[in-house]
Amino acid sequence: MLYSAKEISVGVHPMARLFGLSFEYDIALSTVVAAAIFLFLMFRMTSKVTDGVPGKLQVFWEMIQEMVSDLAVSVMGERGKKFVPLGVTLFLFILISNWIGILPTAMHPGSSGDILPAPTSDVNLPLAMAALVIVWVHVESFRARGVGGYFRHYKEPMIGLLPINVIEEITKPVTMTFRLFGNLFSGVIMISVITTLLPIYAIPVAEIVWKPFDDLFIGAIQAYIFMLLAIMYFGMATSHVESHEHAPALQ
Repeated sequence: MLYSAKEISVGVHPMARLFGLSFEYDIALSTVVAAAIFLFLMFRMTSKVTDGVPGKLQVFWEMIQEMVSDLAVSVMGERGKKFVPLGVTLFLFILISNWIGILPTAMHPGSSGDILPAPTSDVNLPLAMAALVIVWVHVESFRARGVGGYFRHYKEPMIGLLPINVIEEITKPVTMTFRLFGNLFSGVIMISVITTLLPIYAIPVAEIVWKPFDDLFIGAIQAYIFMLLAIMYFGMATSHVESHEHAPALQ
């Protein structure tokens, strides 16, 4: 039984209003911080890039770029290289956003929330990124297939599958959103359970054990999965291009 004085409260953020809209300003602040860190690393790397012996930051960026490039090429062939910059951006930004959660930014650990929570632990950021990716996917599908080919692919391989194909497209952003949000939010729930059920002297030890695993390890896996899904959706949306490229010429 929980003590009657203790309650598990998760997903509650301080709100602010601007132009009639409500904002969770801790999530907005941590999102801006994650974007600032990403931009700093990017501009820092480009200012130090060299053809000679690379620095540690350049090696790190090249490792990420090579990982995404290998994945994109394996999914789409050479045309996958077009989506490598997007994949690198998604992976690194989500990784930074997930890892922000490990920073000890709570004013009163165990009794107050973080000033800079992981922005991906709130549904708004994963939903916005998923919507951006899916809209882009459909734009690329239009470009690759043309208007007729775009609408025609919904009834492949048979017209009876049209409703299922439409539902599949609708669920793609939902899948991307809740796969990322759900796993990050579960970490928030776990921390809330720890701070609610454990005595005050055991909370720091439990957080030291749990948060690195949840934020660093799980956070890295979820950043990779989100990027992987994006690359796969682009591959499926433009798949007919590859079939034309490799089709034998008619004699």
